[in-house]
Amino acid sequence: MKSYQGAYSRTNTNPYKISRSKIELFQNCPRCFYLDRVLKIGRPQGPPFNINSAVDSLLKSEFDIHRAKGMKHPIQHEYGIDAEPAPHELLDKWRENFHGIQYHHEPTNFLVFGAIDDLWINSAGEYIVVDYKATAKNEPVTELGEAGYHYQYRRQIEFYQWLLRKNGLKVSNTGYWVYCTGNPNAGSFDKKVEFDVHLIEHEGNDSWVEGALKRAKACLDSDDIPAPNESCDYCTYIAAAKKVGE
Repeated sequence: MKSYQGAYSRTNTNPYKISRSKIELFQNCPRCFYLDRVLKIGRPQGPPFNINSAVDSLLKSEFDIHRAKGMKHPIQHEYGIDAEPAPHELLDKWRENFHGIQYHHEPTNFLVFGAIDDLWINSAGEYIVVDYKATAKNEPVTELGEAGYHYQYRRQIEFYQWLLRKNGLKVSNTGYWVYCTGNPNAGSFDKKVEFDVHLIEHEGNDSWVEGALKRAKACLDSDDIPAPNESCDYCTYIAAAKKVGE
């Protein structure tokens, strides 16, 4: 179980650095969020997604080649997208984990941050948030559905749109996922996995972010630990485990 040295404290007047993923944790389960940030009790972590990270790294390198040449990437041509990779001077910094794009949200005194995968720009001078996803399924992923993690993906893009706007950029409501689906049904491995790559569009609405930040702040400032969340797998597991010992 992971613990944290930098627990939230109401008496600390310095801005409290909090990531997009921790705000997503609050959205999913206020109790787990409180335990994580205030009491330094983190959810058990699963194994790292090293294949996904490798795909992310390769896609960044591929898009950076076209960015340096001032050219569209082939997938932008394929889908008729009015955009090309954006040559922003801060892009490398905004891609860094634990730094990313930062903004001091004064109403909560949160220093909010998140690391993006890519940034495109269209002919109107609007920046476009792009996120890379990788998975393996029998059929390629060509659209997002109603699964809970798909809503998390939508909020992820919207949160980045909000951060970029707070940093003074003109941002399109339209974002994209470059979604790579590994094919497990190939005839043989041959030292490689074949991916189907699709571009999936999302019309973002970041109006929820301000409210979520303020609710997260109120949660952290409370003397009461939030009640267990019936839709949270972790809360459900802990409740079931307690019953075994009764």
